[in-house]
Amino acid sequence: MGIAACELSQYVIRPTLLYLGRHSIAAETLLLGAAASQSGLCSALDDKHGHGLYRIAARRHQQLWDQHLALDPELASQVRGLASQHAFLAAPHLELTVNLRYATAIAWMLIEAENSVLPAADDLLGMAQIWRRVFKPNGRSKDFIAAWQRCIGSLSQAA
Repeated sequence: MGIAACELSQYVIRPTLLYLGRHSIAAETLLLGAAASQSGLCSALDDKHGHGLYRIAARRHQQLWDQHLALDPELASQVRGLASQHAFLAAPHLELTVNLRYATAIAWMLIEAENSVLPAADDLLGMAQIWRRVFKPNGRSKDFIAAWQRCIGSLSQAA
């Protein structure tokens, strides 16, 4: 059993994007679709493919910090502010599993690091193409769309 799409958007994705100063309906839609495609909206949070809601591999998490966030100390501090104070130092990748806002910020940073131009919020095929590029290079666009339909339903249900 996972989290309801509307609650994930309302209580996790939207506030995180607003906190980062990166909110748009398209960004919210993409992250919601990525969560549906990667973990079935939290129905499975940790496996050999990665950690948490977005199934981010430890290696990608570390690379993001080393190659993207380290270059922008203000942004790095902002993202780090979402992590648990002590738990992050002991097990940083565990934060991707247990801290939905931190995982969402990291997922967004992965998208941002790819310099992806977001399609319109209602362009699921365009969203699927970004998902494939950022999260699942061997994935198929139809898998993203099927996960969207299975976990979220219609675009109006996501809001």
